[in-house]
Amino acid sequence: MKIVHSWLLDLVALSEDRESISFALSDLGLAVESVDEIGSTVAGVITAKVLKTERHPDAAKVHRVFVDTGDGVERHVWCGAFNMSAGDIVPLATPGTKMPDGRLIEPKPILGIQSDGMLCSAAELGLGNDHSGILIFPELTALGVAYGEALDLNAEWVFDLDVLRNRPDAFSHLGVARDLAARFKTRYLSLPSDIDFQEPARSATVEILDEQRCPRFSAVILSGIKVGESPNWMKSRLVAAGMRPINNVVDVSNYVMLETGQPNHPYDFETLGGGGFRIRVARAEERLITLDGVERILSHDDLLICDATDRPIGLAGVMGGENTEISDATQIVALETAWFEPVGIMASVQRHNLRTEASARFERGVDPYGIEVSVRRFVDLLRITCPEVQVHSGMTDVRTSHLPQPTVIGVRPSRVSALLGVEFTADDISRLIEPIGFVVAADAQSTAKLNVETVMVTVPSWRPDCTVEIDIVEEVARHFGYGNVGRSIPKSTLPGGLSPAQQRRRKVRDILLGLGIHEAMPHPFLTDGDLLDAGLSDIAVRLVNPLAVGDDVLRTSVRPGLLKALAFNESHRRTGLAFFEIGHVYPPSDEILPNEFEQLGVVIAGADAAEAVRIWRELSTTMGWGARLDQSNVSAGLHPTRSATLSLGKSVIGSIGEVHPEVLEAFGITERVAVLELDLSQLLIQQPKIPQWKPVSRFPSSDFDLAFLVPSSVAAERVEKALRQAAGALLVDVILFDVYRSAELADQRGLAFRLRIQAPDRTLTDQDVTGVREKCLAAVAKVGGTLRS
Repeated sequence: MKIVHSWLLDLVALSEDRESISFALSDLGLAVESVDEIGSTVAGVITAKVLKTERHPDAAKVHRVFVDTGDGVERHVWCGAFNMSAGDIVPLATPGTKMPDGRLIEPKPILGIQSDGMLCSAAELGLGNDHSGILIFPELTALGVAYGEALDLNAEWVFDLDVLRNRPDAFSHLGVARDLAARFKTRYLSLPSDIDFQEPARSATVEILDEQRCPRFSAVILSGIKVGESPNWMKSRLVAAGMRPINNVVDVSNYVMLETGQPNHPYDFETLGGGGFRIRVARAEERLITLDGVERILSHDDLLICDATDRPIGLAGVMGGENTEISDATQIVALETAWFEPVGIMASVQRHNLRTEASARFERGVDPYGIEVSVRRFVDLLRITCPEVQVHSGMTDVRTSHLPQPTVIGVRPSRVSALLGVEFTADDISRLIEPIGFVVAADAQSTAKLNVETVMVTVPSWRPDCTVEIDIVEEVARHFGYGNVGRSIPKSTLPGGLSPAQQRRRKVRDILLGLGIHEAMPHPFLTDGDLLDAGLSDIAVRLVNPLAVGDDVLRTSVRPGLLKALAFNESHRRTGLAFFEIGHVYPPSDEILPNEFEQLGVVIAGADAAEAVRIWRELSTTMGWGARLDQSNVSAGLHPTRSATLSLGKSVIGSIGEVHPEVLEAFGITERVAVLELDLSQLLIQQPKIPQWKPVSRFPSSDFDLAFLVPSSVAAERVEKALRQAAGALLVDVILFDVYRSAELADQRGLAFRLRIQAPDRTLTDQDVTGVREKCLAAVAKVGGTLRS
């Protein structure tokens, strides 16, 4: 929110310098992101009249503009903007001028023809953000004078505030002025309110069909309108606040919104069918062309402002329609001022990707009882350029039972004191928050003393964010001064610390980082096709109003995001990377909020399934997880013969192996990718087994290899388990180092294991090694394996 310093001074008596004001605003919770000086003129930029324009056959993007600065000398300028014509008065930066962006204007030939300066837009002169065309002055502007003199410009300070959503009142100069007046204990200047409704009576009808979405709608007829230019001071303030001046009627509308926080909309009354308004929800596929020239396709969730003939003329709270906009021929205005339910406005803004200054205020919550002030202010300002304006009696103001009522909150001074660590009485609370509109009264059941148990606080209508006691505590803290609140840690009977599941999650993260795997944080929402590309079902919960267009799929697996990360890095010639992510996934559900669970995903580029098994063993050994591999049940999107599922009892807790080649091709990945996926929601609640310390033997170990022919139906894990049980306490490690398949073996395959045995107290003999070997052969024979010859 941009707050103009001179505008503030119209509303509150301030003598402080800008540094003091800036500090006070930030201390009040209205963080000042920057303080910018605008309106200081650029030396060398003067007014000039366009004599003629001329296109050049060899220049499609620029044209020649001939200008006169009042001395009768014709000057030639090349220009890339085409919004001016003969007779327009424009700003000319003469040769030698140094622009605000650092450019030095020098005579420069284009296509062999010299340009004697540069025509300037408002943005190039530091008068706002309008880059759309050259700035054009009023037709009677003197020639050859500094543009600052022509615009009656004065240097201006603008405070750029970061206003949070819970402060809708601070989206106006009035709201900010109210806070500053309370902080500096100075006068707060009320707006003029002496405008009377006059005869003859003339009114607009108002019919509200959706009373919940539109609890209040008012309309007043203004005649004697003459559309023209706004005063320079008003245009300058609008530009400083980031808005483009258009004409006096529209400018006053925007000015009142920025000043009071109450959006309004002036309609050309002659274009209103039936001379009135009708407020209803849109019909499916109904269409409206808004002021920006875009045709909007509406839905049942959009609220419309229609004329009395039911013709749509505006998207309520967002933008008006182009068929009733103010034009040079407008003589009678129907001024609409209303209060709309915030959630519905927010939904329409997201649905149409159309955020405006009006919608930014409506979706946060404007003052439902501030309409009279804004209407009177509108008339007062419009009379500066239209002295003959008549405000007709018969102002239509329709209110429904859904209009918000005043909120009264019980506040305990003892609770305020306990939370802020400073002793506050009821009088202290009243002294701090009544200057900003709150009304404090002692509870009827409490005593009249300063140490009353409860005070009843009536919240002003412009503060819909204050609904419970803690909100009042925050207001007390803001105006007491956060810097005056001591730093202390509240005493608690509950010690802090991480839960067992949180500790285990951190341990998992530490293990993976220790293995050299980088933690990734891909975007949690997916686009159409991501799940299918990953070999998964595309049945998923979809968001109605996604944060970004297209990212509307709640992920059912972290795998697509990790694969996209690998693909992105490979496209930038970074291969062989390993990533993991711990995040929430959302299985398909008919419920509005599906039951999410936490998943760990690991992907390792340039690695095979054996690497995934190694990672799993490191995790399971350290965490004390015991799970079995099941190669007969392969997860979708993984290689059919190089992957398996992990089961804990009867529950599947993950999958392991390699990503299917077709999936890799869909993501544009050329390397093999090992993958491990675990359901952490199940694993983190498991009580891990406490690792048992074993002394390291100082005696030599013995290694030997065993190669077996095993039926394809027998899992390698089952053979390994038989070997571990047979080798007993002497076994140090067993590794599957080769798998052999051929047509000759038919339904069998070869599995080769390397075993290492070692005794803690002696050197093993040949008889010890032979005994272990024979036990292993016998154990594998029981599961269907035979020693390969």
